[in-house]
Amino acid sequence: DATAITLCRDNQLPILVFELTAEGNIARAVKGEKIGTLVSDESTRA
Repeated sequence: DATAITLCRDNQLPILVFELTAEGNIARAVKGEKIGTLVSDESTRA
């Protein structure tokens, strides 16, 4: 929702958008595998 997106943006937290219902995708996301789309502000990353 809009509030969650605003909180992430204000705190420089990236957002990973992926298909939640696809089997194994949550585990892939937790493992750091490249799935879905990563939304972040590259200028704030170290």
